[in-house]
Amino acid sequence: MASFKIEGGKSLHGEITPQGAKNEALQILCVCLLTPEKVTISNLPEIRDVQKLIELLQGLGVKIERHTADKISLQADDIDLDHLRSDQFKKQAASIRGSIMIIGPLIARFGKAYIPHPGGDKIGRRRLDTHFIGLQKLGASFTADDTQLIYNITSNGRLKGTYMLLDEASVTGTANIVMAATLAEGTTTIFNAACEPYLMQLCKMLNTMGAKIEGVGSNLLHITGVDRLTGTTHRLLADMIEVGSFIGLAAMTASEITIKNAGISNLGLIPDVFKKLGIQMEFRNDDIYIPEQEHYEVETFMDGSIMHIADAPWPGFTPDLISIVLVVATQAKGTVLVHQKMFESRLFFVDKLIDMGAQIILCDPHRASVIGIDRKYQLRGIRMSSPDIRAGVALLIAALSAKGTSIIDNIDQIDRGYQFIDKRLQQLGASIERLKA
Repeated sequence: MASFKIEGGKSLHGEITPQGAKNEALQILCVCLLTPEKVTISNLPEIRDVQKLIELLQGLGVKIERHTADKISLQADDIDLDHLRSDQFKKQAASIRGSIMIIGPLIARFGKAYIPHPGGDKIGRRRLDTHFIGLQKLGASFTADDTQLIYNITSNGRLKGTYMLLDEASVTGTANIVMAATLAEGTTTIFNAACEPYLMQLCKMLNTMGAKIEGVGSNLLHITGVDRLTGTTHRLLADMIEVGSFIGLAAMTASEITIKNAGISNLGLIPDVFKKLGIQMEFRNDDIYIPEQEHYEVETFMDGSIMHIADAPWPGFTPDLISIVLVVATQAKGTVLVHQKMFESRLFFVDKLIDMGAQIILCDPHRASVIGIDRKYQLRGIRMSSPDIRAGVALLIAALSAKGTSIIDNIDQIDRGYQFIDKRLQQLGASIERLKA
């Protein structure tokens, strides 16, 4: 696998534009399966996970027309359901987490779906119960081959709308249920639904296709099923995780960076959390300007207690930026308790930061105490491996701030979520080189 070679310690300067949202793209692409008409999507990120999902859809018979690098049309008017049983499909579906998003549309429109256990980051347990229980409540039947980790979902006739209270506000689980419910008979009510901006985007897109979804943006959705959906056009939001990553990058490298077209209205608590770490920023229309800061100091709570930053379902702080917050805190002045509630393996990359000179105490699989060193000394470059997308970019940010040379192996993980990240950082003045395996 390829690696990055980074010469750290350089201050960066310039403008950078976030890609289209990865997590939104993996939902939106699967919407095409709900209609035989053409669906056009723009601002699509050129990343490995998106390309893999497009290839999977092509294998099912979806016609793909690429207009530009970030704009494609998809038309699912001749789907080959027998392909679901092929070895090629099993291999493709098992290699990407986003493959799970096809089951809602398939069961709603065709009455059957078949999926191996999907891949994705190895960050702890990522259960699929919400997806399957929700579809069962709509009338689908579910069987599992536990030895091969293959799931079979069928429906005897049209799905039926119902009331359901989700035990977990799963983003992808909610999305799968919403897509299935749009073609169900009657009304579906989903309480404790996820309400991330990406879910809002999905619901708005479906409504333009003729769906009837009320409560968009809340955790209580009402979906009145329709007989068919039409084609549409849709533009993805800016990727909020990239925006947060670039804020962290600017702080760690003491750089002056402007994040263009950041989609500020959709960022929720992200800017506020980074401000708690002492990072200055200005909103200039829809751009975020981060000035060069030699020092940034962590706030304390009003009673003087140590700052505690934790992830939570939206509108709480997104778990995908916990790794970035942890890295940024290593060069702050002050102490932060970082609490990753959702995934028990996501903080295990801190051993690499400790090897670089960071002062971190891993309290348990979910919590780490970070003692900021206030740039009294630089982190040092080391050789390390990217364990997952978000930790990989966090380590990349650490390497860019470190003294000396760092090598990051297994950068395929980073490429899954960040398009051309090396070339884009080079334009800011970063010394980063891609080494072929």
